[in-house]
Amino acid sequence: MAAAPLLDVDGLVTGFEAGNRFVPVVRGVSFSIARGETLALVGESGSGKSLTALSILGLVPPPGRVAAGRILFEEVDLATLDERALQPLRGGRVGYVFQEPATALNPVFTIGDQIVETLEVHGVAYGAAARTAAVDLLADVAVPEPARRLDAYPHELSGGLRQRALIAMALACGPVLLIADEPTSALDATVQAEILDLLRGLKARRDLAMLLITHDFGVVAHNADRVAVMYAGQVVEQAAVEALFAAPAHPYTRALLASMPDAVPRGGRLPAIPGAVPLPGEFGNACAFAPRCAARFDACDREAPALVSVGAGHTARCLLYPAGTDLGEATGRQAPVRADQRAGDAR
Repeated sequence: MAAAPLLDVDGLVTGFEAGNRFVPVVRGVSFSIARGETLALVGESGSGKSLTALSILGLVPPPGRVAAGRILFEEVDLATLDERALQPLRGGRVGYVFQEPATALNPVFTIGDQIVETLEVHGVAYGAAARTAAVDLLADVAVPEPARRLDAYPHELSGGLRQRALIAMALACGPVLLIADEPTSALDATVQAEILDLLRGLKARRDLAMLLITHDFGVVAHNADRVAVMYAGQVVEQAAVEALFAAPAHPYTRALLASMPDAVPRGGRLPAIPGAVPLPGEFGNACAFAPRCAARFDACDREAPALVSVGAGHTARCLLYPAGTDLGEATGRQAPVRADQRAGDAR
């Protein structure tokens, strides 16, 4: 019998109260993460990635709320827990690396004060023992001169060192799941590579599961086992990383991959996806990606596609694929059949 996933998100709906109505932003998102596995959530800004992550630990700012769905972590539904029950999980069993360390770290307390507080709040260590543990944590994330850096304030550290300190705080209590929200977005290319190498090493040494949020398929390729592509608050494709790169099914995924610098010949122009992600509440009864889609056809404007299987462990939310479609091997796979073409064949 297969072991239960460490994290199993099923039908998550999160949104905000706007006037007299609830506006969903995350719309029926489902995914799971096994112990020791890395799942990447990828998509443009505004696709709902960060809000999905915040929903897991009940960190959605008011007037936002989780309206529906299950969030099973170690087989406990976090969506049913109150604030008091969630607090020990945050920074305890689940570590969270926020997107911008300059704002995630408190500017009026030293790095050491903030790591020690994390250890003491969760009952891991106190006093001198907590300070010693904080030095060890900074050393583990490759902060040079960790004992000296313990007394530094966030503004006295470079962006890369602040991010390392934030990772040390996230790992302080020995979590089994690490949520990393765009952990390299505010860093230059060299430091980005160092932080990603650090996360890979920590994951292996500590046997961590990871939810990695990014907009960069290059990061996905080198750091994830599986990937879920999000658009307009929904997962539009999900697959093992190798399968998705070999045979991307959704037109949005294909457009994102085509816009990667490595996919464009030297001196060529990067292709762009026309238009923008629609605002919450503007999806209607249609495919949310239809206005920007090169493969759009009539049915896309009147029918919201369901998530269907297109291969083993590979799903896509697109009307190009009838239920039960199998993309097959990356080489020699059949082209998708459009819904209007299938109707014509039937006639």
